[in-house]
Amino acid sequence: MLLKTFGWSFAVTALGLVAAVLYGGWAALGLVAILSVLEISLSFDNAVVNAGILKKMSAFWQKIFLTVGILIAVFGMRLVFPVVIVALSAQLGPIEAVDLALTDKDQYQQLVTDAHPAIAAFGGMFLLMIFLDFIFEDRDIKWLGWLERPLAKLGKVDMLSVCIALIVLLISAMTFATHAHQHGGTHVDKAETVLLSGIGGLITYMIVGGLSGYFEDKLEEEEEREHEQEEEAARSGKPRSAVVVAGKAAFFMFLYLEVLDASFSFDGVIGAFAITNDIVLMALGLGIGAMYVRSLTVYLVREGTLDDYVYLEHGAHYAIGALAMILLVTIRYEINEFITGSVGVILIAWSFWSSVRRNKALAAAEGKAGSDEKTEVSSGV
Repeated sequence: MLLKTFGWSFAVTALGLVAAVLYGGWAALGLVAILSVLEISLSFDNAVVNAGILKKMSAFWQKIFLTVGILIAVFGMRLVFPVVIVALSAQLGPIEAVDLALTDKDQYQQLVTDAHPAIAAFGGMFLLMIFLDFIFEDRDIKWLGWLERPLAKLGKVDMLSVCIALIVLLISAMTFATHAHQHGGTHVDKAETVLLSGIGGLITYMIVGGLSGYFEDKLEEEEEREHEQEEEAARSGKPRSAVVVAGKAAFFMFLYLEVLDASFSFDGVIGAFAITNDIVLMALGLGIGAMYVRSLTVYLVREGTLDDYVYLEHGAHYAIGALAMILLVTIRYEINEFITGSVGVILIAWSFWSSVRRNKALAAAEGKAGSDEKTEVSSGV
């Protein structure tokens, strides 16, 4: 089971490390290994959230997520995206940007650094909306009840998450974006850039989330209708008609997962520049990490880990909220990559530990109830 789920990841790791040695020797291998670990630690929360969505999809779409999806994730976000950033920010053509990335790595890094406020605002707002929509929803299972119960009541107010996100964006633009970067000895005001990019992230979330929610509802309707058709077919003996909307629903859920992955990738791509300016090593390291994140997602779904450890999803969403705020703070201040990666890991580990304690408490309660029942029966005899 483990080899079946992680087989592609192991194969890509071996190929990636060999390619690194051939490209830049043992030093390059070390950098690629560090980048892989960075990507996995920063994206573990991504895997947990993805698993919550992927478990609703069929085995076929899970396979698509691991094949076609990984091509989009690795080549789209980890290789093309850094080049696109430079091309847009420096007003260069794509070929010129690639040439710059391969020939003048220092200049390439400077251009990406200049584009960071826009990237951080877009990714930060997208992730913040995911977090806010989660904590304002009333759930049967609550992890931090003292916090989640009052927030669930507040969540009954329409459009509250959007209002809070816009307030956070406005504060970020006024505090972090003003004099965010020095360029050529002069301060540059990035407030307008941050506002526009943040609103772009908010709009993107609302579009993909709205489409995903719409088709998820359609899928549930069609599943109910399909169940009714099965019952009717069983009674009458007639063949039932095929349902095609489920495929469309799964396709939009797949697109939603890809946008989620892209948003989670922002911190990994930007963080990679703290380790190396070499776009080839960056693509190898982040690509290996992305493979493990995807395999881990499928593993969580197939093993039913999310059902066994009920607070994992909570921990992942709190990690998303922390990452969103970190991204917005990095518009002006540098934050160590170790802090960025460890915050998510700590929150998820805490939620896992809480889930284990809950399971033990439930098992003990069931055991006690069972023994009491036996005692009653034996005394009755």
